[in-house]
Amino acid sequence: VQLQASGGGLVQAGGSLRLSCAFSGPTFTDYGLGWFRQVPGKEREFVAAIMWREGTIKYYEDSVKGRFTVSRDNAKATVYLQMNSVKPEDTAVYYCAAKRLKMSRMTIDYDYWGQGTLVTVSS
Repeated sequence: VQLQASGGGLVQAGGSLRLSCAFSGPTFTDYGLGWFRQVPGKEREFVAAIMWREGTIKYYEDSVKGRFTVSRDNAKATVYLQMNSVKPEDTAVYYCAAKRLKMSRMTIDYDYWGQGTLVTVSS
């Protein structure tokens, strides 16, 4: 499995950005997909996760609820993170991750990671 994250950049506070994570590998629909973020000197933290199980299941970290939306396009084997009303504290490197047959808020549970994409929110 390989993951390729993209879509990061510089955005003003209050603006929007959409991150994408392209999945390469077998049976995309078997995988739970997570978004995490990390700033220098801090641990990687959970942002959102999504899984397909007879419908879509989603988790969000409390600070992004109502602002961020995670989604997946099974036909394109891609997961997205739509970021609205961004704040300077959302500045981080964002990573996507995959785990077969499970979704989780814990970094340790994920087997595959993308390379990260930098999001910078200016005030």
